[in-house]
Amino acid sequence: MPRAVVLGLGLTLFSQIAWQATQHSGPRAADDLPPAPGPQALRLASFGEPEAAARLCMVYLQSFDFPRVDLQRALGWLQTTLEVDARSQYPLFLAARVYAESADPARKRAVLEFVYQEFLKDPNRRWPWLAHAALLAKHRLNDLALARRYAHAVQEKTTARDVPLWARQMEIFILEDMNELEAARIMIGGLLQSGTLTDPAEIRFLKERLDELEGRK
Repeated sequence: MPRAVVLGLGLTLFSQIAWQATQHSGPRAADDLPPAPGPQALRLASFGEPEAAARLCMVYLQSFDFPRVDLQRALGWLQTTLEVDARSQYPLFLAARVYAESADPARKRAVLEFVYQEFLKDPNRRWPWLAHAALLAKHRLNDLALARRYAHAVQEKTTARDVPLWARQMEIFILEDMNELEAARIMIGGLLQSGTLTDPAEIRFLKERLDELEGRK
């Protein structure tokens, strides 16, 4: 395809997104949300400015009334945005802190699963949103098994040293809530023996926790 045609198509798509994002001051009808453009089309439309295109996509998506919007289409827009600008945290913030607050448990579960799948693509950068998903699964869905699944992923998949201990400990506390004291004890012992902990305060805290579990056992 001639370069001029490609640029023309990209400009048309980018202009359409920008125009629609600015035309509505209030929530739009849910039925109006179209399927998300493909990542390649959005990259073409961005003219080398993927971050700007990603921000426009989020502005456009937020112009719709999410409780009534087609969920899979909304998640498609979030996914496309992440593929175009993988470093952006805003799509997962929007999913975990806004869309996952839906009163519909089925929609909430679908959004949390989306957060989990996207976390797997970049655990060291996206762990805060899965940690939040674990809390929502525990406290809003009362689903300890699901909360443990997310907490375990944070503990197992993250390797960066700046991931805080509380995030890596979430599974331990959830196991205690599930009355799985032996599993929690084994996990703490594994953390202490792994050699990955260097903060004396963290080590002391875990040892105290282990002693407490031993006493309860």
